Amino acid sequence: QVQLVEAGGGLVQPGGSLKLSCAVSGRTFSTYHMGWFRQAQGKEREFVAIISWTGGLAYYTDSVKGRFTISRDNAKKTVYLQMNRLKPEDTAVYYCAARLGSIYDYTRPYEYNEWGQGTQVTVSS
Repeated sequence: QVQLVEAGGGLVQPGGSLKLSCAVSGRTFSTYHMGWFRQAQGKEREFVAIISWTGGLAYYTDSVKGRFTISRDNAKKTVYLQMNRLKPEDTAVYYCAARLGSIYDYTRPYEYNEWGQGTQVTVSS
């Protein structure tokens, strides 16, 4: 059993930046993946990014490529999402998610075992 706690959300102007964090506590995974999803009001949950705790592999949805960067700090058991050149359409609740074991389709929410409570990101002037 693990707990995921997101932080770093808030209000930012278009073109600005935010850095989200997701701290993992509880049991230590031998092998797992960490992902970021977001859900805008009135829309379905959307895959944003994923990083592997082993191998250092990362993947992003097309709409954030070149603007968002996912990273990790294994010693702190924390993953980050650096968000640059933010747009109003990035406004959403951002969720951290974890998957233990092999993953088949990292873009689907049902592939993940654990979820954080979410942090609100609002991009507006």
